[in-house]
Amino acid sequence: MIKFLLWCILFVFCWPLALLALVAYPFVWLLLLPFRVIGIAVHGALELVAALIFLPARLLRAI
Repeated sequence: MIKFLLWCILFVFCWPLALLALVAYPFVWLLLLPFRVIGIAVHGALELVAALIFLPARLLRAI
């Protein structure tokens, strides 16, 4: 909602720039999509490493 309100303010002050932003936003989103996928994969790998490191402590705590 905040992005939409900011876009409306930009549209009032400079409508050509607002229309350019409206057209360019999907292309920027598609360009950044691989970086998000890589970030999710790296986060998952780090969670796996943390789970393996803390596994002995969790096993000892369960006993």
